Amino acid sequence: MEVLLGKTLTELQVVAQTVGLPRFAGKQLAEWLYIKRAKSFDEMTNISLKGREVLKANYTVGRYEPVAESVSKDGTKKYLFEIGKQYVESVYIPDNDRSTLCVSTQTGCKMGCRFCMTGTLGFQGHLTAADILNQIFSIPDADKLTNIVYMGEGEPMDNLDNVLRSLEVMTTIWGCAWSPKRITVSSVGINRGLKRFIEESECHLAISLHNPFGSERQEIMPIEKANHL
Repeated sequence: MEVLLGKTLTELQVVAQTVGLPRFAGKQLAEWLYIKRAKSFDEMTNISLKGREVLKANYTVGRYEPVAESVSKDGTKKYLFEIGKQYVESVYIPDNDRSTLCVSTQTGCKMGCRFCMTGTLGFQGHLTAADILNQIFSIPDADKLTNIVYMGEGEPMDNLDNVLRSLEVMTTIWGCAWSPKRITVSSVGINRGLKRFIEESECHLAISLHNPFGSERQEIMPIEKANHL
């Protein structure tokens, strides 16, 4: 079934009308998904019972819990999410009054950086905007988060449509209304993606250098061959 998590306000308004609800119910759906963080249609009590039943028959919210958690001495927590037949990790990092979540954007990765365990897995699949947002919404510490970094598994610029969609939900007024300054997206440096990201998002950008010298960087990061520093 089609997933609602990750849809824009305009798309949710279309969904509402498709199931026989008034257009303004799209805004109610956005509020339940992104502000109240509803996990099921049964929680959406200001939508008619009939409307909720039709929604249930045709759509799914798109929320699911992590299947495993490990905690380190310093309070850092690693969460494992099962997506289809694949798994991805998110890492919660508390630091005094700052709590950061590191999210993944792909299962596996095409970049093949020599030092990266994910790179040894090869590319397995893109995460949808719903999969990205679910990592943020579904950890037990979700209400403590102050910052998000897209620095987990995968290369964000290689899955840019879904990354930008998730960022829109996180920062727009009808979504989570976070300041873009609280979100950083990391990339090994794909020029085409970087240009579009800078044009379409106000979130911070971080470039993973690992070595400031092109010839040496190329030995550990194959992306340097086609996208020079």
